[in-house]
Amino acid sequence: MNAVTTIPEDPLVALADADLQRLAARLAQDVFGGVFRQAVSADGASDEAALAEVGARCANWCRAAGSDEGRALRLALLISGLDQWGLAYSQAFQLTAIPALSALVGALRTGLDAQGDALFQRYFAQIDDEESAAIDFKIELRRAIHLALWHAMAACETAEQAGNIVRPLGSLMLALDQRMPVLGWRLLADALANIQISLLNDASASAVAQDAMQTLFASLRHALPADRYQAILAHSGQAVIAWQRASRPAAVH
Repeated sequence: MNAVTTIPEDPLVALADADLQRLAARLAQDVFGGVFRQAVSADGASDEAALAEVGARCANWCRAAGSDEGRALRLALLISGLDQWGLAYSQAFQLTAIPALSALVGALRTGLDAQGDALFQRYFAQIDDEESAAIDFKIELRRAIHLALWHAMAACETAEQAGNIVRPLGSLMLALDQRMPVLGWRLLADALANIQISLLNDASASAVAQDAMQTLFASLRHALPADRYQAILAHSGQAVIAWQRASRPAAVH
């Protein structure tokens, strides 16, 4: 394994190019953020109205595709993203369920006819089963999830509070590596690079955040095979160095 490992061709790129995949990941993040905020500040009827509005927005975005296949794939990407956000936050914050999220996902699928549901299920399974399927979506999505948990951890005031988030974050990363034995290390390297950049970019980062960073790296080093961990470290290190170089003021001649 090395940093020049070839990424297999994405079988879904003809229906959803890299830009659309990244847009799907960002939409899933935005929608989940709104739903989660509603969930922690339940307000009855107003929540139902807001959820209906979000559902309509999602449905309209899916319908904007130019074919039945494109619409089904958009929905599969969106629901895959929402599912992964829900799983990550449930684990990190010890939630048994996020009812508003379940209601939204159910509403989005309820509107499908038999053919649309069959297409949706096919693409949803393909995204889950094939590592290279929607790879740009997966990279964007996982970067956002891992960074969101990292920022939540960095805001903690005590090492104990931070540890309660760092442990599930590490577990999510290891589970991703197991589910994607060929490409998972690239997603982890991308996430770790962005976490390091976030830490370097924040001059006020607390000792708790810095210690948590060391804990995360140590746990990954312990749990992963040495060659895989080194590949992740090398790849993320290159990204951090590139960011540092790009951030330097241009030399004045």
